[in-house]
Amino acid sequence: MCLARSLTGLTFCACYLASYLTNKYVLSVLKFTYPTLFQGWQTLVGGLLLHISWRLGWVEISSNSRSEVLTWLPASLLFVGMIYAGSRALSRLTIPVFLTLHNVAEVIICGYQKCFLKEKTSPVKICSALFLLAAAGCLPFNDSQFDPDGYFWAIIHVFCVGFYKILQKSQKPNLLSDIDQQYLNYIFSVVLLSCASHPTGDLFSVLEFPFLYFYRFHSSCCASGFLGFFLMFSTMKLRSTLAPGQCAAWIFFAKADHRGFILPLSYLGLLDAVIAQAADEETRPE
Repeated sequence: MCLARSLTGLTFCACYLASYLTNKYVLSVLKFTYPTLFQGWQTLVGGLLLHISWRLGWVEISSNSRSEVLTWLPASLLFVGMIYAGSRALSRLTIPVFLTLHNVAEVIICGYQKCFLKEKTSPVKICSALFLLAAAGCLPFNDSQFDPDGYFWAIIHVFCVGFYKILQKSQKPNLLSDIDQQYLNYIFSVVLLSCASHPTGDLFSVLEFPFLYFYRFHSSCCASGFLGFFLMFSTMKLRSTLAPGQCAAWIFFAKADHRGFILPLSYLGLLDAVIAQAADEETRPE
């Protein structure tokens, strides 16, 4: 049992690390900055894989009533805003900076629980929230690659993540399971992002993308879709098999592992150099 839990945690950490690296490669190195198409593709792959898993009996998706689905729609809208803004922010910010800002969503949740729900909050949790807020506040003054647009979209991403988790926690336990919620998120995201691809100009602008017919672009997009699904699935598995404290410890370890692996490479310039060289090799004529 202990070994199975450890494997679940390690799988989650591996998917967490690989998904961010793959997304960063597509967004920043290949410069595929068409978020409606990129996120629409990822949610389409995730939705198809989740549907196949349901049909094979690997997961259980309930046939929910229309009222339950309508109740969840505001959260699905926040989910779309979360992935759209996150994609735009990650394309402009380094991964450590993006993750530091992403963690500020916990401050919103903590503040809501303290001010509106009047829940008792431990001093450790309050200090942790204040530390996250201070770390994020210091970033713009110490970021040598400061990008105002990147920080703008990161702030929108943070608010969407915070309010999404608040809605998720305020939902009655007997309404929608985590799988049901994610299934509805995928369906709503595919529909909304597909409709938004034309007004935003992404639908026709993508035809000018220089790597559109390169195999590394195709393989990276496929990898991002599958990794996004496996990250979602491993996260749910982690929450269902481990106690809340153990789950939080694995999530903290994944983020710490992310910084320990990526942050030194980012400062040394090795990460960008390696993946940029790979992109240059694609454009060289044979």
